[in-house]
Amino acid sequence: MKIENRGGKRIGAGRKPKAQEQQLIEKLDNIINEEDVIKELNHLIAKGDLRAIQLYLNYRRGKPKDTLDVNSSEGFSIDFKELIGAVKSQDKS
Repeated sequence: MKIENRGGKRIGAGRKPKAQEQQLIEKLDNIINEEDVIKELNHLIAKGDLRAIQLYLNYRRGKPKDTLDVNSSEGFSIDFKELIGAVKSQDKS
């Protein structure tokens, strides 16, 4: 197996420098009118486009926290009360 196919540190990998990111933002600002984007987003939201609504709400209200349903029957089943009881009884020993 060739070394370059094993992963790890690679030239050009990782997040681009902040200056490079800022240059891209400036280029986009020169070719895209922000007001036009806002009008189009408003148009899509008015039509009921769920992706547009989600995008707007994620930026205005923040993305909701992910939750985990511990009572789900998908996959495997764990009785957390039993698990906690076992850990507590093991700690007493």
